[in-house]
Amino acid sequence: MESQKQFKRRFSFEFFPPKTDKGEEKLQKTRDRLAELNPDFFSVTFGAGGSTRDRTLETVTRLHSQGISTAPHLSCVGATRESIAELLDLYRENGVERIVALRGDMPSGMGGAGELRYANELVEFIREHSGDYFNLEVAAYPEFHPQAPTAEADLQNFVRKVKAGANSAITQYFFNADSYFYFIDRLEKMGVTIPVVPGIMPIVNYSKLVQFSDMCGAEIPRWIRKQLDAYGDDTESIKQFGEDVVTRLCEQLLDAGAPGLHFYTLNQANASTHIWRNLGLDQSKRIAF
Repeated sequence: MESQKQFKRRFSFEFFPPKTDKGEEKLQKTRDRLAELNPDFFSVTFGAGGSTRDRTLETVTRLHSQGISTAPHLSCVGATRESIAELLDLYRENGVERIVALRGDMPSGMGGAGELRYANELVEFIREHSGDYFNLEVAAYPEFHPQAPTAEADLQNFVRKVKAGANSAITQYFFNADSYFYFIDRLEKMGVTIPVVPGIMPIVNYSKLVQFSDMCGAEIPRWIRKQLDAYGDDTESIKQFGEDVVTRLCEQLLDAGAPGLHFYTLNQANASTHIWRNLGLDQSKRIAF
């Protein structure tokens, strides 16, 4: 973990592009509440196969214009070099300086992967097209990507993204801090020392958490599952338990030197805000070691 302690800490919140006017209104309220915490940036997801391309672009440019840096997710699955270049130019014209570069998921029914197959190829293309203009974030998987054939292969995939020009990384969420610590230790031994910011998923809805975790390969420890099962339909107890568990996880990570936190908000402010307050993340406590 020593390599991570050298970096300035940064804190960020992730949104998804809303589909309706009501969803846009809700996201705006969430954004306004979280903006009061003075995060370093917001990010906005990109649907499988580019299915939310236009909505992601509209959401990013709107939020970015409101005063806090906003980073679009950009995936290469199903995309052409021309379409990616067009998006890069549009983001640059709107003053966007950070991009989360991902391979992305292949939606059912899509015939081909597109001209760029992997995230490292996307990072290479962005560097070729835009030079060093963008700060490029890539994904990291402390519990390993669910489609990786082996743990070693997954680590090598991450190294390729770094060598292609990634500046920093955001992890898939996890609930076992040791998985993050071990991942960082492995990277250090491989000579990789970019900031790797833990992704944090607040626990609010148990069934949705299980659904998301099954899809992305994130492990929910047995003791957490058992306790959440015991609460049944008691949503308030689930939220309070989840808040306590995730707060303790964040404390472990920050105490060990993690270079910040990235909250998966699901377009809701309450859970992330409560955890933030529990951690006492005023400016004085946001400084790294």
